[in-house]
Amino acid sequence: MGRSPCCEKAHTNKGAWTKEEDQRLVAYIKAHGEGSWRSLPKAAGLQRCGKSCRLRWINYLRPDLKRGNFTEEEDDLIIKLHGLLGNKWSVIAGRLPGRTDNEIKNYWNKHIKRKLLARGIDPKTHHPLSGAAAAAAPSSHPLQDQLAARSSCSPETSGACHSSDDDCGGIDLNLSISLPREPPSPSSLPTTQEAEATSRATVVDVDASSEKN
Repeated sequence: MGRSPCCEKAHTNKGAWTKEEDQRLVAYIKAHGEGSWRSLPKAAGLQRCGKSCRLRWINYLRPDLKRGNFTEEEDDLIIKLHGLLGNKWSVIAGRLPGRTDNEIKNYWNKHIKRKLLARGIDPKTHHPLSGAAAAAAPSSHPLQDQLAARSSCSPETSGACHSSDDDCGGIDLNLSISLPREPPSPSSLPTTQEAEATSRATVVDVDASSEKN
């Protein structure tokens, strides 16, 4: 069988606490001390759940509560205790007077986690993050190195590059550029009559040489 509820939900107020309820709770605890949370609401004249009274007192009404931002010393202590105890917030809160477990838990999730990640530390294991150094190191690409080596073979150093093909990748930098030839002008081309005369003279020369033979 499960544990019986500490109060009747039908006759229990929910929501924000009023100033009068806070005064009643503080006055009762000052007179009778902490504890007996199941019977406290009825004895103090509060229509609240016993758990609600306990959390209200611990997190808001205790006179020894420490208000304000966490100090650097508290941050370091929380980090050390978390490395030893893990997420045992109630035990950690016992080592920080005036701080509640819920307050420390919220502060851890919102601030200290980010602080550790910025330092390159895993918030769970408290060890350096794997791959952090590799991600921060500059990357190098083989193609970029090859292009950089070839670009170093400038015209001023072309003589040194020709001495060794391996240094410049076998590239000949002494290039010669020739301009395209211009087509002959129409005036320089032989006419049709001149071409026929040339052809007839060639035929006559061939016949004469054959008769001699």
